[in-house]
Amino acid sequence: MSFTGPSVSGGRTVKRAFEFGRTYVVRPKGKHQATVVWLHGLGDNGSSWFQLLETLPLPNIKWICPTAPTQPISIFGGFPSTAWFDVGELSEDAPDDLEGLDASAAHVANLLSTEPADIKLGVGGFSMGAAIALYSATCFALGKYENGNLYPSNLSAVVGLSGWLPCAKTLGNKLERVEEAARRIASLPILLCHGRGDDVVPFKFGEKSSKALTSAGFRDLMFKEYDGLGHYTIPEEMDEVCSWLTSKLALEGCSS
Repeated sequence: MSFTGPSVSGGRTVKRAFEFGRTYVVRPKGKHQATVVWLHGLGDNGSSWFQLLETLPLPNIKWICPTAPTQPISIFGGFPSTAWFDVGELSEDAPDDLEGLDASAAHVANLLSTEPADIKLGVGGFSMGAAIALYSATCFALGKYENGNLYPSNLSAVVGLSGWLPCAKTLGNKLERVEEAARRIASLPILLCHGRGDDVVPFKFGEKSSKALTSAGFRDLMFKEYDGLGHYTIPEEMDEVCSWLTSKLALEGCSS
């Protein structure tokens, strides 16, 4: 599936095409109560997380693990990689690739759009995937993407591991102008986890993202920090994800 959006080059508008890769699905082993789209990090694909999520004691969740488009990445000097959006540097002043963010968030919403009406919906991810999960949370709160198109999914949970919040500086002002935003924010729980030893996405980015979301009105937010944890996940962190999802999605229970 591809999404296109306008960008300006040499004074004329051109379309960027986003060709998403293969999607992997972990079917629920028990009663299907929730569907969560899980997003991989930069340079990865849906297969690696599919293998891990399949082992989690969450029999009531269906996991959808898409693969990002392969595109030139500025931080790699234009070398192509699987990525949900382009990134030049990890800096608070770096410009956000709004077109890429919108395309990936729309892809996630599209994957959720065919789920049954009684199924709770969630988005989660690692690193750059976590950034898209948090961006999806803000689109849900605003009721629209940055390009103005309506955001269609009714999210019930968002998880971000070792990631950051795109467009953090402008979030508060945008939310203040949307009448329904406060109600949507109040209904959306968010779990953020970050390692203090992360040398790829520094811990301060996760911490600042947590504070930006809280100050914007996301009250049901848990921020878990892990001493010594680098840019990877560990069993203790995934245990936290399991218990948090079981609680917030009111799942009937974990299997061991």
